[in-house]
Amino acid sequence: MTRIFSGVKPTGHLTLGNYLGAVRQWVAADQEPGDALFCVVDLHALTVEHDPARVRRLSRQAATLLLAAGLDPSRCTLFVQSHVDEHTRLAYLLECAATDGELRRMIQYREKAAKAQASGEGVRLSLLTYPVLMAADILAYRTDEVPVGEDQRQHVELSRDLAVRFNQRYGPTFTVPRATLPTVAARVMDLQEPTSKMGKSHESGAGIVYLLDEPGVVRKKVMRAVTDGGEGGVVYDRAARPGVANLLDILAACTGTEPAVLAEGYEQYGPLKRDVADAVVELLRPLRERHAELAADPGEVERVLREGAGRARKTARPVVDRAYEAIGLLAP
Repeated sequence: MTRIFSGVKPTGHLTLGNYLGAVRQWVAADQEPGDALFCVVDLHALTVEHDPARVRRLSRQAATLLLAAGLDPSRCTLFVQSHVDEHTRLAYLLECAATDGELRRMIQYREKAAKAQASGEGVRLSLLTYPVLMAADILAYRTDEVPVGEDQRQHVELSRDLAVRFNQRYGPTFTVPRATLPTVAARVMDLQEPTSKMGKSHESGAGIVYLLDEPGVVRKKVMRAVTDGGEGGVVYDRAARPGVANLLDILAACTGTEPAVLAEGYEQYGPLKRDVADAVVELLRPLRERHAELAADPGEVERVLREGAGRARKTARPVVDRAYEAIGLLAP
């Protein structure tokens, strides 16, 4: 049986990009094997300046949205990272196998550290070491596959390197995972900056459709989406016409039709934007309704997370205990 692990970081409200790029794949395909774990990785949200109350609120909201989207606790394990101590127990052992150089080469570290320094902020040590915690998230469960976007592939490669290195030095302990790119995911870009992905942490939300946006807000954001100059009407060309291509990609993800085929049905941007807005509103309607039901019964969400953490802990503890023994630590 193939074991899958993936997670979402509660650094902002989940977006249409998160849903079409990852969550929908988790629901449609990745929980089918029956041995899939999905995690709200709240510890990763602490690597930058944050509001503690907001992290708690977003963690609960993310878990509720994952359930509303269709993750089924009877078919997969859904839990919060900080509820399972094995993640942090294993992270230190893996830090003892990682090197300073390979962590400083991480692209996301370099980008985020440069941004923090430019704004006059200090760079937290956890920002440098969090890829090791991510490796612990993965390796603690003897994960086979990690569905990730292209921007996270480097972190999964580090997990592979650390697993191989630890196994060679201390004996067989970890499964060497592999990154898998989602097969049905859509590439969703910011509606105002169509060369940048739709990220939940952007300072301005003008180009971001959040999963809990009201239908009127969704329509307004889509209708104000940046399009591109040029002659020839509506053409699907990601390089030359990224704004229009993004709208077509979103509509294609909502309707199951190829974006180039959709482009042939439009001569002007207005009708395209209206159809995209309608499609997104309808796509998100059942998710928003189910979220409202779950949010009205927080005890049920807490029960799911508590039971999920128990199952995750039961799976991870033997692996981490084996790692402690292998590296040379006395049993308690």
